[in-house]
Amino acid sequence: MLNAATHYSIDYPDLSLILALVRGGTLARAAALLRVDVSTVFRAVRRLEAALGQTLFEKSRAGYLPTSLASNLAEQAERAEQALEAARMGVEQGAEVINGTVRLTCTDSVLQGVLLPALAQFMPHYPALTLELSTSNDFANLSRRDADIALRLTRTPPEHLVGRCLGRVAYQVCASPDFARQHQGRALADLPWIAPDDFLPDHPTVAWRREHLPGVRLSYRCNSLLSVTELVRAGLGVAALPDFLLEAGLQPLGPALAGYDTALWLLTRPDCRALRSVVTLFDELGRHVQIKSDHCAAFAL
Repeated sequence: MLNAATHYSIDYPDLSLILALVRGGTLARAAALLRVDVSTVFRAVRRLEAALGQTLFEKSRAGYLPTSLASNLAEQAERAEQALEAARMGVEQGAEVINGTVRLTCTDSVLQGVLLPALAQFMPHYPALTLELSTSNDFANLSRRDADIALRLTRTPPEHLVGRCLGRVAYQVCASPDFARQHQGRALADLPWIAPDDFLPDHPTVAWRREHLPGVRLSYRCNSLLSVTELVRAGLGVAALPDFLLEAGLQPLGPALAGYDTALWLLTRPDCRALRSVVTLFDELGRHVQIKSDHCAAFAL
């Protein structure tokens, strides 16, 4: 392959060719994606490599393996493809299309109990918007700029973030219906308990248990609140859980834990308010995330 520098100007059909072969991995699959014959793809790749003076693909038994150059060009091709699709939708819909990537972080329990139902309502209306989800309990995700938006359970959101309170979250001790029936009349302290492990040392349910049931023995310790919920649903014991997870299959064993409620906050960084994609997702979450309990005080926007 030639290594001499050239002045060849790569264009969109070249990027489409590279992307098709990266995605397909073989000449036949790339040809099917491009709706041409195999010989056309073969000649086009050879011609492009000669024009660039660099190898784009290595032939192997597994097919055509992209070089680092081809992989980088394929990423650019995907972005160009997304931009073109957004432009087409904008023409068809007669309005500005929201596109780009927004990074959102929340806990696994908030994802399951609150976020997924909301996303199902509005995300289909934004086909050009990509949402990157990560589950974490750490506010530092926003501080380190690893995320653009966070849904967090807290009473005191960090002052350097902006956002709104979506509602109060209460906690209740609960069990599966079968477990509650089998252990009816027993004291809470005598039941097998399921609880978060040290990843949430200051969680309201942990603080409540330490104060009201200091000698209780934990039968199960989990590294996520969602795992705690699943063990309770399976009938393995009792746990204090947020009210938004108390769905079918879980039975409260008493009233909410007085004085240990918290709130769900929708948060972002001040600099993100200039990004249309972030603002759009933020507003949609504010409209569609449903918390059944009372709303809390407002936070500076």
